[in-house]
Amino acid sequence: MMDVSVVGAGRVGTALAVGLRRAGHRILAVSGGSSTADRVAQYLPGVPVVAAAEAAREAEVVLIATPDHLIEQTCVALARASSFGDGCAVAHLSGATSLDALSAARSVGATVLSIHPLQTFPDVDLALARLAGSGVAVTALSEQGFALGERLATDVGGCPFRLPDEAKPLYHAAAVFASNYLVSVLALAEGLLEDVGLPEPMAALLPLSRATLDNVEVVGTAAALTGPAVRGDAGTVARNLDALAGHAPSAIPVYVALASVALDLGERSGRLSPEGRSAVEEVLGRWR
Repeated sequence: MMDVSVVGAGRVGTALAVGLRRAGHRILAVSGGSSTADRVAQYLPGVPVVAAAEAAREAEVVLIATPDHLIEQTCVALARASSFGDGCAVAHLSGATSLDALSAARSVGATVLSIHPLQTFPDVDLALARLAGSGVAVTALSEQGFALGERLATDVGGCPFRLPDEAKPLYHAAAVFASNYLVSVLALAEGLLEDVGLPEPMAALLPLSRATLDNVEVVGTAAALTGPAVRGDAGTVARNLDALAGHAPSAIPVYVALASVALDLGERSGRLSPEGRSAVEEVLGRWR
C-alpha cells in the first residue's frame, strides 16, 4: 500500500485516485479547482481537499494531474514549498509533456515519471469504466520509476507499456489521430448528412463507424479499408469532390489529404493497382 496525493484532481486525476483507492492505496489528499470539492465528495468521500502544497506533503507518490501547460510551474511551486518528501515519487499524467517538466522535483531527489492512459475520458464515470484494459504509457528515467509506473497502471486495471521520453510527441500525435481527429471527421460527416436532410445524421453514421472499427480489430487497417480510393474509382472521387465544392468547400482539403493516405495504404497492401492510383491521383491533383 502507498500513500498517494493528487494535485489537480480533475476527471483523469480523480478516476486514477478512485482506482488506486480500490486497489488498496491510501489517498492522503487532493487539490484542485472550484469543482473539485463536489467531485471528491462524490467519488472520494473522506479525502481532504486542501491547497496543493499541503496535499503533496507526506505523500509517497504525488500525481500532478493539472493541464499540460501547468505541470512545470506546479512542480516548481511544490518544490519551492518543500512539499516533496525524502524518497517520494512525482508523476504527471500527460502523454505529450516531457519529464523535463518535473526537473524541480528531480533536483530535490524525487523519482520522476509519467503515466498516460491511452483513452478518452469525458467524465469520471466513463473514465472509471474505461480504465480497465486500456493501454497506459509509462515514461521514466530509471528502472525504479518504470516499475512504479507499471504498478500504478496495473493497479487501476490498465495495461502498461514503456514509452521513451523523446518519443512522447509522436506517440501523442498518434493518439490525436485515433481519437480527436476521428471526432473531427465524424463532425464533418454529420454536417454533410444534415445538408442532405437526414433528421438524425449521427444515428445513421455511428453503426458504420462502429463496424469499421470492428473490422480494423478483426482484420487490420489494410484489409478493413474500403471505398473509392482503394478501388481506384476516380469517377466516384471526382463526384465526391464536386459535391463538396458546392456544399462544404472547407472539407475539400481534408478529403484530399485522407484520400492520399488511403491510396498509400491501398498500394502498400497490394489492393490498389498502379493504374487505379494514377487515376485517383489525377483527380486529387485538380483540387490541391
